[in-house]
Amino acid sequence: MKSPSGRRRRARAPRRATPPRILTLAALLVVASLVAGYLALSGSDTTTPTASSGPREKAPVKGNPEPQWDGRTKVLGDGSTSYTGPQKGQLKPVPLKPGEKPPQFVVFSWDGALQGDDGLFSHYRELAEEYDAHMTFFLTGIYLVPKYKKDLYSPPQHAKGSAAISYATDEHIRTTLEQLGKAWQGGNEIGTHFNGHFCGKKGGGDWSVAEWKSEIDQFYGFVEKWKTNTGFKDMDPLPFDIRKEVAGGRAPCLEGQENLLKAAKAYNWRYDASSSGDFQIWPRKKDGIWDFPLQMLPYEGGKYQGLSMDFNFLYNQSKGETEGDPANYPEWERQTVETYMSGFNRVYYGSRAPLFIGNHFENWNGGIYMRAVDQTIKTVCTKKDVRCVSFRELADWLDAQKPETLQRLRTLDPAQSPDWSVVVK
Repeated sequence: MKSPSGRRRRARAPRRATPPRILTLAALLVVASLVAGYLALSGSDTTTPTASSGPREKAPVKGNPEPQWDGRTKVLGDGSTSYTGPQKGQLKPVPLKPGEKPPQFVVFSWDGALQGDDGLFSHYRELAEEYDAHMTFFLTGIYLVPKYKKDLYSPPQHAKGSAAISYATDEHIRTTLEQLGKAWQGGNEIGTHFNGHFCGKKGGGDWSVAEWKSEIDQFYGFVEKWKTNTGFKDMDPLPFDIRKEVAGGRAPCLEGQENLLKAAKAYNWRYDASSSGDFQIWPRKKDGIWDFPLQMLPYEGGKYQGLSMDFNFLYNQSKGETEGDPANYPEWERQTVETYMSGFNRVYYGSRAPLFIGNHFENWNGGIYMRAVDQTIKTVCTKKDVRCVSFRELADWLDAQKPETLQRLRTLDPAQSPDWSVVVK
């Protein structure tokens, strides 16, 4: 299959969605098969803010103290990045009041974050602005490296310059840089999708802590030195310091979280979004870092539970073919929207656990998965008490809550509508 930049990705085949009643060992086996399937894929709120959500203001980021702002842009390094002051419009984390129902958080996240010919990066950046939403855009570091300089990348356990995805064109590097800056200025989060997108043997699941650190350091380097590497001296620096901006990421193919978490501590990351298959429950921390997994959502009217990412729909609907029978597109799009909305409604009228939706910038099956996300954004981000936020904003809010409140929230069944005076004390 070809991506918007013309690069070719390896086809992947996610596994069949699983019956909702399987919750123990069988569920773990299903999750494993879902992740194995991923190996084959390449990989407004219009209401008045409540006391629990607060106005969108800058939230302090633990471990990444803000430099003192003197009112002037501080250009960093070779001019590729800069400090332009605290990011504006961020959700202010406020502890829940006794008996208060939590906001319904929804996080839309994107793997790769490349502005290709289809303009999907700019489309979702603009849609987020229109609906007063913030999203998380996971940048792939080599998308800022020209192909003729690919030997700058030394991937763990692979030859210098190699990658499981293609390098971007010069024009797409330029347009991606433009969108990264505008996305951050719009209040969105820039996270990492690392670099070479290696999966399976010698992929992230086989990497040591030191190798993950190498991958992370190279990601930072590619962002901090894109002017040196590309020669694009005519472009403005990115309006953020990438080392303070990145609070987490999502590993390619959702592999290698155990060692990745150990490596992430050295960078003071707040969360990781590299696990999968969890049912819709309130998040918990792993090794001191928030774990934000892809989730199992009601699929085909609740007959199955399917992973909350576009590749899983692709497999279930067209057996992994990126261009299935166009006659089926309307029904497949309806199924996808229905799954997202079923997952949303289950928690919105129940436990209020956050909903996580992760997608790629791809027009698979005629773009039906993109249109499904569009419809979901327009429907849910305008509802009362809903906050469409980034992963970092969610981490900030969770850290502002009482530990005992979060513990009680985690005991709730997703569809359970509790007595909030008992849960939030």
